[in-house]
Amino acid sequence: MKVIGILCILLGFGLTIGAAQAQYIDSRYILGPGDKIRISVFGEADLSFDRVQLNDASTFSYPFLGTVSAKGKTIKDVEYLITKGLRGDYLVDPKVTVSILEYREFYVNGEVRNPGGYPFQPGMTLRKAVALAGGFSERASRSAFYIIHDQDPNRKSRKANLDTQVMPGDIITIEESFF
Repeated sequence: MKVIGILCILLGFGLTIGAAQAQYIDSRYILGPGDKIRISVFGEADLSFDRVQLNDASTFSYPFLGTVSAKGKTIKDVEYLITKGLRGDYLVDPKVTVSILEYREFYVNGEVRNPGGYPFQPGMTLRKAVALAGGFSERASRSAFYIIHDQDPNRKSRKANLDTQVMPGDIITIEESFF
């Protein structure tokens, strides 16, 4: 009975850490093309949207405000933009909440069984990304991995290992083994 209680506590602790990690990532996360967000304005159903996808320019259309740019912004920045835009002419004191529904995909190419784009989840590592892509192919190197971070303005390919953190929009390349 004690073992079950301990397991329940550990599972609950793990879920709390996972939620806290996701919330921490969301607060620092820079929005980009393909991200899907939810916009809620308290008491204003016509100004709340369950699924807004950012276009290639990281913008979206919003009533009364027109095109809103989320490029280089966090969800808190977007909340501020919408609140500021609605305050005064449209609402006295708008209560706006923006949350991330789905992160943009990351990409795995090279020597994996199923190269392509995959949905990001907080805590993603190169090891997990390779698993999502069906694992290594027969010719895959077990040590030559490279990653281009989407947030890197130089888009420089960097050597990685299986524990390297992967973020939305990143591009992972698994090289071929020569032996």
